[in-house]
Amino acid sequence: MSSQGQAIADLWDQTFNKGDTGALGKLYGENGTVIPAGGSPVQGPEAIAAFFADLQAKGFKDHRITVQDAVEKGETLILTGRWQLNGPGEGGATQAYGGNWVNVLERQGDGWRTLLHTWN
Repeated sequence: MSSQGQAIADLWDQTFNKGDTGALGKLYGENGTVIPAGGSPVQGPEAIAAFFADLQAKGFKDHRITVQDAVEKGETLILTGRWQLNGPGEGGATQAYGGNWVNVLERQGDGWRTLLHTWN
């Protein structure tokens, strides 16, 4: 596991958890794509920010990524691990969700930007 990879994931978590979806969108490249489990792909920083804002509006919160593996190849970084998130469950109770997580990032100017983010 790369400490750099976990730092990138921690920044994503902190940005999501404080509700700053505009800043969250800026963590993605111009052609960045989110492919949600069972959902349609969402492309571009603004659409991705709106996607996560909608999730938060539905009551999803407390996101946490644990990076289990990181592979850096030139200007590309591939991170894999586990994610967890709390959200609405049956009867209004809070439910924990989680699964596998993959991020493919590219070094762009001032740092890493996500090209592909998917989970199941």
